[in-house]
Amino acid sequence: MNDQWYDADAGPLVRPYALTGGRTKPGPHGVRFDLIALVVVEPGAADAARESLLGPEHRALLGLCRSETQSVAELAADADLPVGVVRVLLGDLLEAGHVRVSGPVPPARLPDERILREVIAGLRAL
Repeated sequence: MNDQWYDADAGPLVRPYALTGGRTKPGPHGVRFDLIALVVVEPGAADAARESLLGPEHRALLGLCRSETQSVAELAADADLPVGVVRVLLGDLLEAGHVRVSGPVPPARLPDERILREVIAGLRAL
C-alpha cells in the first residue's frame, strides 16, 4: 500500500471538501455567486482578516481582490481552486463582512437596444 498523500508531479493533494469543511453551498443562506459576479474587498478587511480565524485560502482570495476587483471565475483561476470551493469560501468572507459581491445586471434591467442605438447616433452627431 502506498501511504503517500501526494503525486510527485502534481505536488500535495488536498481534496476540495477539506478546504470547505465538507460544505458545498456558501453560507447559511445558500447565496449563489455567478461566475461573472464582481468581488471587492471591504475597507479594513485585511486587518480584520489577519486577526480572525480565516484559513489560508480565505486570505489568498482577499489578497487577490485587494489590488483590483475580480470576478468569481478570475479568482478561481488565479487561486488555482475549483469554482465550487471559491464560492463556498466567498460565502464565508461575505458573511464576515470582508468582501462585497455585485452580481451581473439581469437582462430585463439592461437598456433597450433601440435606446443604445439612439445614444450611439447622438454621440456620432457630436
